[in-house]
Order: sequence, then C-alpha cells, then structure tokens
Amino acid sequence: MLIRKLFKFENAHIVRNCTSDRCKRSIHGHSYKVELLLKASKLDHGQMVYDFGLLKGVIKDFFDSFDHAICFWQNDDPEYIQACKTFSARWVSLPVSPSAEQFSRIFFFLAQQVLASTVTQNGEGDVEVYSVIMHETDTGYAQSFLEDIQNEQMGILSLDQIEFSEQVQAEWTDPDMLNKLKQGTAFHNPTVDLQVQI
Repeated sequence: MLIRKLFKFENAHIVRNCTSDRCKRSIHGHSYKVELLLKASKLDHGQMVYDFGLLKGVIKDFFDSFDHAICFWQNDDPEYIQACKTFSARWVSLPVSPSAEQFSRIFFFLAQQVLASTVTQNGEGDVEVYSVIMHETDTGYAQSFLEDIQNEQMGILSLDQIEFSEQVQAEWTDPDMLNKLKQGTAFHNPTVDLQVQI
C-alpha cells in the first residue's frame, strides 16, 4: 500500500550546463511541491502505513531546510559559492546540481536515511520510501525511485556531502540531527498506549 505526504518550499538556484540560457546563467526561484510516497505491506496498530503526524518531525525539518534558501552545486564556481554563503543566511550545498531531477533524488535519499534510523513503536511494518515527485513548476516535475538513488551515473549521494548553513541548522528542532544521522543514532517515534474502544 502507498501513502503520500505533500511538502512545499520556496528555493533559489542556478542549474549549470543545462540547455536553457536563463536557467544556467541566472539565479532564479521556484515554488516547489514535494510528494513523498511511502509503501508498506502491512499496517500499524492504528491501521496506517505510517502516521502522517510522524512526518512532521525529522523528515519535515530536513525538507524545510530548503525553504527560502539558495542551493548550489559544490562543483560550481568558488566565487559564486562564496557569494551565496556571504549574502544568504540560508543555503544548502549539494554534491549534485540542484535540478528538479537531483532534488527528487536528494529528498528521497534524506527521507530514506531518516526512516532507516527510526525506531518505530506502533507496530509499523516494512515502511520505506517508494518514490519522490518533485514539482518544480505547475507543469513540470521529476520523479525518482530507489534505482535512481543507487545509480552512480546520476551521482553518488552521501550525508557527508550535503552541507546546511548554520542558520538552517539552528532552526531545526534538534540542531544536531544531521550529526546524529551520520553517526547512526536512532530516532525514536513516540510510544503508543493501545486501547480498544467498544
């Protein structure tokens, strides 16, 4: 079974080496919509794949990191990168170009890492990320699946290669959550008192 959670954020970027002259030479922004699709073959004690409320924690904090931020590719011009860091308190440095395609992979990867490090406590089953759909505009989106995350031709993704500005980290519910994720520290979902109502 699949469930879908929608997230929204505003972001600015340049997509180097693309065909469109406007996109590759000028900073521009989009109102992004992210569809996170989770799948499982069983339901939890609340008869859900995964409680939507649980997606308002660490995953939402990571996704919200991109809101009102500028994203740049680590291989971009060093002067441009420094300008982004100098003139924006909210920025994200990525190991891949911030295209819709790569954004869908990054968001899939982050959600996947968080779920893998989460201890569930309400009978959840084999919950995993099925897909991420990244809407860059009303008419265009990119969709990624597990095989895209593992595709080396598209770029290897690593938590060590994604850098968030100090301002972004300061706004997280837990400012140390990235380090905890890198170190394999488990995130614990809340325990649930089981009650049967008649």
